[in-house]
Amino acid sequence: MTTIERPALTRPRDVYLGGVCLGVAAHLGWSVRRTRMLALALAVAGGSGILLYLWLWAFVPLDPPEPDAEPAVRRRVPAAAVAIGIATVALAVVLSVAWSNDGALTAALLATTFATGVAVAWSLGFDRHDPRRSARYGLWVRGLAVGILAVAGIIALLARPTAINAVIGVGMVVLAVGVIVAPRVVALSSDLQDARTARVREEQRAEIAAHLHDSVLQTLALIQNRAGASSEVARIARAQERELRDWLFVGDTPTVADLATELRSVAAAIELDYPVRIDVVTAGESVENSSAALVSASREAMLNAARHAGGEVSVYLEASSAEIDVFIRDRGPGVDLDALPGDRLGIRESIIGRMSRAGGTATLRPGAGGGTEVHLHLDTAAHQGGDT
Repeated sequence: MTTIERPALTRPRDVYLGGVCLGVAAHLGWSVRRTRMLALALAVAGGSGILLYLWLWAFVPLDPPEPDAEPAVRRRVPAAAVAIGIATVALAVVLSVAWSNDGALTAALLATTFATGVAVAWSLGFDRHDPRRSARYGLWVRGLAVGILAVAGIIALLARPTAINAVIGVGMVVLAVGVIVAPRVVALSSDLQDARTARVREEQRAEIAAHLHDSVLQTLALIQNRAGASSEVARIARAQERELRDWLFVGDTPTVADLATELRSVAAAIELDYPVRIDVVTAGESVENSSAALVSASREAMLNAARHAGGEVSVYLEASSAEIDVFIRDRGPGVDLDALPGDRLGIRESIIGRMSRAGGTATLRPGAGGGTEVHLHLDTAAHQGGDT
């Protein structure tokens, strides 16, 4: 016996209304037209087709979104506008029977209320996420709904003020006011849900960060201390520790890369290529739109320390409203600038010359405990004036 493999029952994301008939047709191997005619026949036969359609709409999942495509559902039928059109027709019936037939007036008022309610609910629910429906479209739908409800409610109260028509009229006026405030209520509810979700995620991230800090991060730090800064094991552990910290604390990363962030990025890149550990410490004010010359000179100084000294290199950044100072210190054998050959332009041009052209200074001196300390200084006025 041959088994027919059918595709999963899902709804597409580009639909006329709900995509139920398209999904059922694809699942059963039927034509879409045949499926729609069957749904229409069931809808006429006592309304069972409508209930079945709504049930499938609620429980059949959507197709997964295409790569690099919007996950929203795109509907070709402007259902809210159609509902407003039906409400307008019902309002015309209200106007024609307002002073002649109580029963017809009541039925027309109920039809008007139902159609406008569907239009407003669809506009606030489905159309808010549909890229084919603009915000202006939603405003027009809700504005027309308010006008229709207000006119129909006033007619119900003035034309033939029976008990039921009076109740319907008052309800329509109240509903019109509700339509005006509904978008604000929906927006507040959405903001509240987003805030609650963000708080839960933040709590989960904090819990994960605390657990990893007590276990994985401490283990990586212990590996670095035991292996030594110059070993390959320490370099790998250092890189893994930084990647893990960046992932854990991604929400704390500043949206605008300041000077401290750029120096840390430079240090991380150098550590991947050289057996060195570079610690960046900052103090003072944050420096945004950092000087390209200062960053390049700092990178060259860190590269020299990594190539010729290795081990541990410390970078200290101190910034104020008037000046910026960067100190790069290694623990290597030291360097005598006067003894360097004339063709060695790394320090003279890439550090000292670059800082001089930017309006700053660069000095080299022996470190307090051995090694070399490079001091880069730049006045804030020169930093804001431009870089070379």
